[in-house]
Amino acid sequence: MTEMTASVTAARPPSDITKRSLPASLVIHALLIAASILMVYPLLWMVSASVRPETEIFSSTSLIPSSIDFSSYARGWVGLDVSFGRFFWNSLVISLLVVTGNVIACSLTAFAFARLRFAGRNFWFAIMLGTLMIPYHVTLIPQYVLFLNLGWVNTILPLVVPKFLASDAFFIFLMVQFFRGIPRELDEAAMMDGCSAWRIYWKIMLPLSLPVLATAAIFSFIWTWDDFFGPLIYLNDMNTYTIQLGLRTFVDSTSASDWGGLFAMSTLTLVPVFFFFLFFQRLLIEGIATTGMKR
Repeated sequence: MTEMTASVTAARPPSDITKRSLPASLVIHALLIAASILMVYPLLWMVSASVRPETEIFSSTSLIPSSIDFSSYARGWVGLDVSFGRFFWNSLVISLLVVTGNVIACSLTAFAFARLRFAGRNFWFAIMLGTLMIPYHVTLIPQYVLFLNLGWVNTILPLVVPKFLASDAFFIFLMVQFFRGIPRELDEAAMMDGCSAWRIYWKIMLPLSLPVLATAAIFSFIWTWDDFFGPLIYLNDMNTYTIQLGLRTFVDSTSASDWGGLFAMSTLTLVPVFFFFLFFQRLLIEGIATTGMKR
């Protein structure tokens, strides 16, 4: 009976299968298109609102403005006490430093957990994973008191220095899983040739780990670029503001808000993230897809 069913299925023309799956495929694609439009619409509306006249921003939900006005971009860029370019520069410096710190410190820590043998390795690895379950707000006050006593408040140091101390357990875990997928025979061959642990890390592990390093770099950049809470806590001087704090200054609960400037600058803040992801998306997908796999 099984053989008969298999032979009937094999003898069925491919066109019959295609015709039967066509309606389901159309429904699935229609739902996906509808969901995509629903997700993209707020972004498109923001871009459209950035070129509308101020009086028309909230008067219509259409994506096509009645007239195009780029004055919001000029007003938003220089309309504050500090140029918005200053906020861009501050965010770029902090984001690049965070990316550098996470890639270097987390990869070194992950290499130690994945390749080196030392007392209490499994214990410390478990402690590191346990920090993933601690909410950021639990450690916020102790960290603030520490940085205040060090004189780091109102500087970028509280936002950057912890990243050079491997404080992001998520990236450490991601890299450990990737490093474990690299054959140990490469390490053993290098050790037989006289390579030290540092040289193995630098000459073998890092070149083979570009996908996971790119994944950590992309997530670090995006999360830091979009971070609002950290700069809000530690940065008080307007000259040190990041773009997220700069965007907040366009909205004032006690006086008029510049919505056109807000939407214009919000549109500009998406450009670096978009291009950063565009250039490294292949490595990002490869890093996530191959993490934990044996190669």
